[in-house]
Amino acid sequence: MALRLTAVLAVALLLAACGSDRSASRRTATDSSGRYKVGQPYQIKGNWYYPREDYSYDETGIASWYGEAFHGQQTSNGEIFNKNELTAAHKTLPMPSLARVTNLENGRSVVVRINDRGPFSGARIIDVTQRTAQLLGFENQGTAKVRVQVLSDESKAIADAMRRYGSSSPVQVASASPETAPTASITPVTSRKLEPPTGYTEPAQAPLPATRAEARAMMQTVKPVPEVRQLEVSGSNRLFVQAGAFTNPDNASRLKERLTKVGKVTVADVVLKGVRYYRVRLGPVNDVAEADRLLRRVNGAGAGEARIVVD
Repeated sequence: MALRLTAVLAVALLLAACGSDRSASRRTATDSSGRYKVGQPYQIKGNWYYPREDYSYDETGIASWYGEAFHGQQTSNGEIFNKNELTAAHKTLPMPSLARVTNLENGRSVVVRINDRGPFSGARIIDVTQRTAQLLGFENQGTAKVRVQVLSDESKAIADAMRRYGSSSPVQVASASPETAPTASITPVTSRKLEPPTGYTEPAQAPLPATRAEARAMMQTVKPVPEVRQLEVSGSNRLFVQAGAFTNPDNASRLKERLTKVGKVTVADVVLKGVRYYRVRLGPVNDVAEADRLLRRVNGAGAGEARIVVD
């Protein structure tokens, strides 16, 4: 990962980085320091969003970009938006956190820092800066099929560093599956500290800044650099509208029946991290505009959590 500084210290110093709701970001910024923010559930255009720490986040969908209209204004956590930096807006991920965005149409990939909320127009999963869109190769067309992956170790280090210095916003832990898991039995265990192997030397720990102000000052030098990684992309990268994903196949079947009037619906199962999910999908469709139209029809049929995915 391309950062000007390496190791956990580097990402830990990002604690002062990122922003607020896109509607609030229209203020002219007077303080660029920013703060760590997860935030409470919020509603935009009738849709509810639930911010949380989710270090396993790995999704495909459509990316858009924003630039001059917001340049110099305040992001959701108090930073100054700069269209020339590698930052991005996301509806639910912590601010700041780091994520890799890969253009699935050309394999170009960069690391961005999440520091704003959005996008709220269309079914986009991330809104990157104009400079990021240039590097990913989709500035001219406006949107692209992308994969967004949180960099878990680095993003955890950011959150841990912020806890050390305190936060003005309560930190929420990523929620488990909505379906209740059985309670595990608890067995008492004993432990003891083992002596280090012969010749082992404890590695030196990089010192953290002594004060919050010092951390904020140092943070200004810790940003993703405009380095593009060329990744191999596979698959047909077709666009679907995914109406839902369930661990109970009966729930998937009921949703499928409800959506048959909208179009051809399929239910396909997939195993992710040892859990089998039944995904209810419509498509594939030819382009983003068609996917947007289909999504609106699916939403109108009562599947409010539907989204556009790339597969």
